[in-house]
Amino acid sequence: MAPSLIEIAESVTPVLSKVQERSLTGDWRDDFFRDGYTVIKNALSKERAQQYQSDALTWLESFGLGFESQRQEHMEKGKSSSKLERRDLWETDELVVSFDTVNITLPQSIVGEYDSTPWPHVDQAPERRGLRCVQGIVNLSEAGPKDGGLVVMKKSAPLFNQFFEETPVKGPTPWRTAKHEDFHPFQEKDLDWYRSHGCELIKVCAEPGDLILWDSRQMHWAQFGESDLIRTIAYVTYTPAKWMSEKDRLVKKDLFENYETTTHWPHTNLFSHGKAKVEIDGQEVVDPLERNEPITLPIKTDKLLKLAGALPY
Repeated sequence: MAPSLIEIAESVTPVLSKVQERSLTGDWRDDFFRDGYTVIKNALSKERAQQYQSDALTWLESFGLGFESQRQEHMEKGKSSSKLERRDLWETDELVVSFDTVNITLPQSIVGEYDSTPWPHVDQAPERRGLRCVQGIVNLSEAGPKDGGLVVMKKSAPLFNQFFEETPVKGPTPWRTAKHEDFHPFQEKDLDWYRSHGCELIKVCAEPGDLILWDSRQMHWAQFGESDLIRTIAYVTYTPAKWMSEKDRLVKKDLFENYETTTHWPHTNLFSHGKAKVEIDGQEVVDPLERNEPITLPIKTDKLLKLAGALPY
């Protein structure tokens, strides 16, 4: 089993000062720093979000496993634009992006009952202190009270240091591996600790085109829906390129060129998810449906290559 504490590389990642985190800005950042999360409305137009969902479902249908969605085609001409200026948070346009996943969760009416047990966790190692990563969800479908979506422990992020000082990590931690160093699960008693400090669980509701941002120190989990809606989202995380070492940049470049997904973190803890595996005749093998490249190849502009870490700024 892994030790309770693991060595975390901290050489190039600074921490936002308390002044920066607590300064009032008069916009979405006030909610973010106070509550640990925020919903930015209409980061994409609803039409653009619906088109992205349609593209995602077309990709799912392409595997020929019997899934056929019923949906309208939506196409908005022109370039996609986001109303969010990420420099508002990191104060730079020189960013790198995570190679994260698209989440398509089919309703129970199609796939049967899910294991809906909550799995509260944070995606930041207890050894990392301060704001280091802000995760994002681009909503491509509705996320109402009965739909699948994100659950957060509101206001838990600012208590991250205090929690681990009062409740230090002890004993075996089998979930701690190099690949998953930025992860910590919680038990029910931990939820009680946060509640006793003024936190509350919130099911985050959002519409197609909305952007959900949350601090990686925020307790959260994905909740399965009770409705017949096909949950469709894209996970996106951006951090300053200057936080990434040259060694990590070369790792990221190789992952990009091989069309690999990684963790939520764009600038560190860069590990491939690997190929999808299935068991055939008692042997674990690469899924025959696995692909070595996407159906639609990216247009490799300088901007994209810099976001991917394939080109330095």
